[in-house]
Amino acid sequence: MRIVSLLPAATEMACAIGLGDQLVAVTHECDFPVTVSSLPSVTRTRIPTSASSAEIDRLVRDQLQTEAALYSLDPDGFARAEPDLILTQALCDVCAVAESEVQRAIESLPIKPMIVNLEPNRLEDVLAGLRTIGAAADRIHEATAAIDRLRARIDLVRERAEANPNRPRTLLLEWIDPFFSAGHWNPELIELAGGEPLLGKAGERSRTLTWESLRDADPEILVIACCGFDVPRALQDVRILREQPGWNELDCVRTRRVFVADGSQYFNRPGPRLVDSLEMLAGAIAGKPTDELTVPDLS
Repeated sequence: MRIVSLLPAATEMACAIGLGDQLVAVTHECDFPVTVSSLPSVTRTRIPTSASSAEIDRLVRDQLQTEAALYSLDPDGFARAEPDLILTQALCDVCAVAESEVQRAIESLPIKPMIVNLEPNRLEDVLAGLRTIGAAADRIHEATAAIDRLRARIDLVRERAEANPNRPRTLLLEWIDPFFSAGHWNPELIELAGGEPLLGKAGERSRTLTWESLRDADPEILVIACCGFDVPRALQDVRILREQPGWNELDCVRTRRVFVADGSQYFNRPGPRLVDSLEMLAGAIAGKPTDELTVPDLS
């Protein structure tokens, strides 16, 4: 089977169930596992690499108003891939090629491929996605085994969290300029890890926050995982937080429980590594942060 993945999370899911050798094309953002880096890319972004967080936010909001996609598909490369199976999504209107563009590209193919459309909102949806891909590619046994391994890790985190009655108020930010709380599966991850999620509801979209609402919530733990940003890029925006009135009085700042994670790899990519993200949260909440979490300059 020739598989084209139009989503980094789907690429990871396919590889997790033994389909890496059947991937023939991926997106420009697919970078895990490293073996997919050598595959042809059939997408590109219209976001300038030098854009600030505020400029990216403006581009995203403009896209939502005009339906001018920020990601585009290379139709020639897509046709050369000759896919039997396409992995895509319709969850986010700004983080993938528009569904209409994918449909137009498919219409030009001599043989119509199967399409698996992933739309996760909760952690359980991600696990179900593994099974869906497995069923489409005749890898249901491998998918079931991968799900069982992930569930075992989730259960271990849950059991350890349940043994600790203290549930610190925990906020996960997925953007800083402007402030965005992390929605969808992330509040659920916080709760499983032993925290009390702030300013976000499981299964609901991420939402814009005012500084006043963040300050009033006074998180005991703050995790910053800017969508699409690695740690060095996210650290550039921490200064915006430090400039806010009352920043130094926040509980998480006074106790130095502010952490920056790679938001491109973790928390915002709904694939198998959401369980890695869960374990990172559990470490932060338990006072044993993992190496993937960076404590920024808070002063």
